[in-house]
Amino acid sequence: MVRIKPNCQENIYNSYQNDNAHSISNVFKKYFHTYFELIFWTIALTALFTLNPSQESHFSLCLFKNLGLQFCPGCGLGHSISYLLHGYLKASINAHPLGIIAFLIILNRIFQLIKHNL
Repeated sequence: MVRIKPNCQENIYNSYQNDNAHSISNVFKKYFHTYFELIFWTIALTALFTLNPSQESHFSLCLFKNLGLQFCPGCGLGHSISYLLHGYLKASINAHPLGIIAFLIILNRIFQLIKHNL
């Protein structure tokens, strides 16, 4: 009869716990990598739809604006997409001429992620 020492039993139990934790970690990583970008772009477009594009913003994440520079190639894209989502095509083009193209690229990316992941 084979007798297992208490140390061995603890090692087997600890090994099982580590394997179980490792598999949970792998599942989390898989879902995070799979759905993060889809959730991010969906929330971003939803936020742009719910915000009022005509309202002056007091806070900006723009690095150029925060450094005090006047020109930024990306400033106005958010307003442009928000105007577009509210149906104001002319205001969207005036805010940033590439806003419509940026919106179409983001929308295309969302559809690609849905098609690939679901």
